[in-house]
This record gives sequence, structure tokens and C-alpha cells, in this order.
Amino acid sequence: MAQAMMKKVAGSACVVIGITRRTSSRSLVTANKTLAAKKERELPAEREVTKSVFMSQSTDIYTNLALEDWMYRNMDFSKHHVMMVWRNEPCVVVGRHQNPWLEANVPLLAEKEIALARRNSGGGTVYHDRGNLNVTFFTPRERYDRKYNLELIKRALFRGFGVNAVINERQDIIVRDKYKVSGTAAKLGRLSAYHHCTLLVDANKSDLSKALGKRETNATASVPSPVANLSEVNNRVTVDALQTALGYEYMRTPALSLGDGGQNLISQQRGFQFVNPSEDWFPGLSEIRNELQSWDWCFGRTPVFTVSRTFPVPEELLAPSKVYSATQELSINMKVEKGLISDVTLNIAPGLMESGFHGEASVITHLIGKRFTSEALTALQDAMLTRRDSGAKLDDREQFVAKCFDQVVNTV
Repeated sequence: MAQAMMKKVAGSACVVIGITRRTSSRSLVTANKTLAAKKERELPAEREVTKSVFMSQSTDIYTNLALEDWMYRNMDFSKHHVMMVWRNEPCVVVGRHQNPWLEANVPLLAEKEIALARRNSGGGTVYHDRGNLNVTFFTPRERYDRKYNLELIKRALFRGFGVNAVINERQDIIVRDKYKVSGTAAKLGRLSAYHHCTLLVDANKSDLSKALGKRETNATASVPSPVANLSEVNNRVTVDALQTALGYEYMRTPALSLGDGGQNLISQQRGFQFVNPSEDWFPGLSEIRNELQSWDWCFGRTPVFTVSRTFPVPEELLAPSKVYSATQELSINMKVEKGLISDVTLNIAPGLMESGFHGEASVITHLIGKRFTSEALTALQDAMLTRRDSGAKLDDREQFVAKCFDQVVNTV
């Protein structure tokens, strides 16, 4: 019964709210390109704009990102602004132009089966779990106002829980002078825009720290900030309570200014609405989700980077008849483009070569074109084994080299 009611509400919302296919908007804009260039589109006055709070029923990061993108592509926000609240199972989300191997502990995420996602907006890398609340503000492009949104959150924290927060120069929300409780990012298109942020309420900070472990590369990493949960400031702050406080603050605030319309304005809004991010409710959602979950999107969009590591060679692997004055080291340099290894340089210590390991170029080149994952290690081991008789195993020197490659790929 409840499901039927929610589906009926959402179904009617799709009509009443004025969801329109962006393809028709694009056709209209293209047909009137000359006119649009001369005159901005006319948007309604503030008093004519209504608001809704959408509450996603999904806790899957790829589904929620797909819903966000679907709304951005397909809905008309000119007369109807939307704030969507959503939460996820444990995951790490990188910005559109970021390097996941630099920003997150990718091997740990794979081991713990924690999802890694890349969003369409910029900004830094964040950790999500059920202890944090995600908020997305949708408006027409012309009425995008990040400061308005952040001030609204700040007011909700104070009105609902007495929490004093400030917005710093990076537009993070800070409590107790230095502790970050919210990061922010945005996407601005030709017709629509959204601004989204996370709010740490009762997130697992230990898991957050481990999941966002850093790797040493030549790329530039995010600047970490000390973080705190809002529940540490006031234990009355829960995800559900914050969601409610934010929703009412959003609806009592006029669409374009930071006034306070109180209960009277709330009664004129469209209220809280559950939304079910499914193909039935949002046709085409599955295709967007599949793309956002693909390896090519999550990892293949990574900017070019290089990794260099040096490993001391154990004495037992060196030529036994010689004494070496300097430490014998094996150096590995890799260049990675679009998530694939594009170049490899292996500098072999003289002592290792004199003991019988030569690192033939044909073996190393097997790594080219492989994903910067354990797939590369498997390719290297297979290439080494092809030079041996059937059933043979890697010798100690080859096992050492393989282990070094494994640490390059799989160690933060």
C-alpha cells in the first residue's frame, strides 16, 4: 500500500512538477539560436517559484549519482527548485578530473568491496557512508547560487541544533574554528545547474581515513583537512533529524533571497517527496548508472600520471662471488594514461644482473596497455613463465621482481 502511494505521488510529481525532456529544450534552443543569443530567457519572479524536497530511497552511490544526472538532464527547474537529500553505503567518490589512485586507497577499497565512483562535478574526493547526508540543490543555470545554499545549511544547523558554523574561503562548512563537516562541488550546464555537498553527521572517521589513503605520484593530491562529525558538536544531530531540519529550512526560505517566510511559505511549497530511482520512474536511468559504474568512467578518465619506486635487492639474490660497496637497488618507473600502463622502465641493479636476472624487454613490454591493477602483475608473471618449461615456477629473482611490481601497483 505504502509503495503504491509513493509511486502515485512520484508519478503525479512527474506531471505536476513539470519534468520535461531536455531533448525538446535543446531543439527549441537550436531552432531559436539567434534569438537566444540576443535575449536571455525569461524566468519567473521569486514569488512564482515553488520548492520540493526529494528524498532518494536508494543507498547505492551509482544509482544516486545517476538520479542526480537524470534530473539535471531532463527536468525543468525554471519554476520549480529542488533540493535532493540522499545517503549511501560506504563508498569513495572522486571529482570528475581527479586521480583515484592518488586520492584513495584503491587496493583497500577492492579488498573491502567498498565502491569507488567518479562524479560529474569537480571538487575533491569524499568518503560516504550511512552516517553522512548528501544534499543537492537544483536550479536554472542563471539562478545558481552556492553562497545561498551554504548559508541555508548554516541557518538550519543553528535553528535546529544550535550549532554555530562558518563558511571558509574554500566554501567548506567549518565548526569549532577548524573542523570541516562539509565539502562542496557543482556542475553548471547551459540550462540547469546543481550544487551538492556532503554533511558529516556520524560517519566512521577511522574508515574514512583508511579509505582516503594517499599514494606518492607526480600528480597533485587533494589538500586534507581535519574533519569532525556534527554529532560530536551536538549529539542531537542525527541524519534523519538533519534531513528534516534542512528540508524545512529550504522550504521556509524564499527561492532567490535569504529571507524567512516561516510556516506561511512552507505551506505554499510542494513538500517532502520520496523518490524511487528506478527505470520505471526515471526512464533511461539504468543506462546512466551503467556508465557511471564502468571501469572506463571510474578509472579510465584519470589524467596522465607516473609512479616511481625503488627497492633494495636482498643480499641472497646478488652474485655470491662479489662484494658490492653500494646498496643494490631495483627501480621501476611507470607512466599511466587513461588508467592503462603506457610506458615502463626497469633499472636493474648490477648485482642482480650478475646473479642471472636480465629483465628482457619482451617480458616488460607485456605490461603495456594493461590496466594499472593486478592485471598488470598477472601479465608480467605469465610473460616470465612463457620463457620456461611447462610446469616451471618463477625463480627467487623473478619472484622478487614480481613482488616489486605488485607493490608499485597495489601499495599506497
